Amino acid sequence: MLLPAFTDAHVHLGLADPRALLPAGIAAVDDLGWDPRVAATWPGTAGLPLVRFAGAFLTAAGGYPSGRAWAPDAAVEPVAGPEHAAAAVGRQLAAGASFVKVVLHADAGPVLDDPTLAALVAAAHSAGVDVVAHVEGPGQTARAVAAGVDRLAHTPWSERLDDALVAAAAATQAWVSTLDIHGWGDPTPQQAVAQDNLRRFHAAGGLVVYGTDLGNGPLPEGLNLRELHLLADAGLGTDGLLRALTSVRLPDLRTHVAADALPDDAHAFVDALRGATVIPAPPTEGALA
Repeated sequence: MLLPAFTDAHVHLGLADPRALLPAGIAAVDDLGWDPRVAATWPGTAGLPLVRFAGAFLTAAGGYPSGRAWAPDAAVEPVAGPEHAAAAVGRQLAAGASFVKVVLHADAGPVLDDPTLAALVAAAHSAGVDVVAHVEGPGQTARAVAAGVDRLAHTPWSERLDDALVAAAAATQAWVSTLDIHGWGDPTPQQAVAQDNLRRFHAAGGLVVYGTDLGNGPLPEGLNLRELHLLADAGLGTDGLLRALTSVRLPDLRTHVAADALPDDAHAFVDALRGATVIPAPPTEGALA
């Protein structure tokens, strides 16, 4: 059976093997933070999936992920105040970024203040691109919603969000799932919080996008069935899972799976995706729309 091509909407190609993805069912990726000069070399490279990238992490001076061994210095751009926001956004777009990434990680150092965050969002939106945010720590999801951030790079896990905030987020944002990073198959309390938030976000009509944070720990380089089973547990049915997997429309590519028909049961659907590969779209279109 042929399905629309699948996208992983949260990867770090600098920490993974990008050539492993196409043979393992991933046709496109959103890279959410790396040296923009390196990231600019990925799109169009033979053997790689379609790559969209954010460029550098836009963060507060001394904020996450500054000083992390895994993050090259050029992958982190401190933004000292609102007067520097437009230039910081402009540098990412000049490198070819499709969106920008801001960091609101209050558990790991300073975070962007409200005026600077607002200025970054305004600069990105003025340029016609979305803003993706890493939110971590109490109150940071609320700040992202209030500032008009378009997408969260992770389902929030550091606090159980109240229903009103979940509803506000569902009306304005997409959330990238990344549930499996909490334990990599060995569930943690943080995973339970994230799954509860995601279940209510989905029930409120929020757009859930499949993403794994590839490069962060022992995640499969390709389609992550553990991630998809966790999404099924959060209430996504077969249609919701397919929607989450196809956040980028790729008319020239398709996903080939061995199943003859799509199971109605969400977990059975996930199991049917085992061994999925990316192939060119056939001359006579036969894939599901």
